[in-house]
Amino acid sequence: MSRAFVKEDSGVPEEPLRRQPSGRPNYVTPAGLARLRAEVERLSALRTQLLSKKKEEEPRALDLQQAEIDLSYFETQVKRAMLVDNRGLAAEDVRFGALVTVKDPEGKLKEYAIVGEDEADAASAKLNWASPLAGALLGKKAGDRAVLPRPGADLDLEVISVRYPEK
Repeated sequence: MSRAFVKEDSGVPEEPLRRQPSGRPNYVTPAGLARLRAEVERLSALRTQLLSKKKEEEPRALDLQQAEIDLSYFETQVKRAMLVDNRGLAAEDVRFGALVTVKDPEGKLKEYAIVGEDEADAASAKLNWASPLAGALLGKKAGDRAVLPRPGADLDLEVISVRYPEK
């Protein structure tokens, strides 16, 4: 077969990756807003650095394009941000910003934080407020059951505690 018809994957994208806002309200915690602003500053500095390279060290066009696209996304997210500061809230129910401890059917405890979409990180147990699991938890109190619909069998969780970070 001719090499002309074989696309080799170099591992480097051929065009910049574009993030798209979800279209939902951009609720953010104070920490989330600080991270968004820090990312704008970082990307602004990166863009400046890429533009100021000497002629013989011309920046790769893709790097500069990606920095500009990411900068635009994060600037837009900061403008769209709706700060919800529930730190220190004395509420019993799960709301945005809550730290929720749940027990699964096997008796294992897990704590989740309900955060904004740009803050969400499954590995750190930070749930996007619009995710199915966060949706199952919102409004619940300690002792309530939260059911997460899943193909095959629903996941039944018991809410053990609800608390809010200190200010």
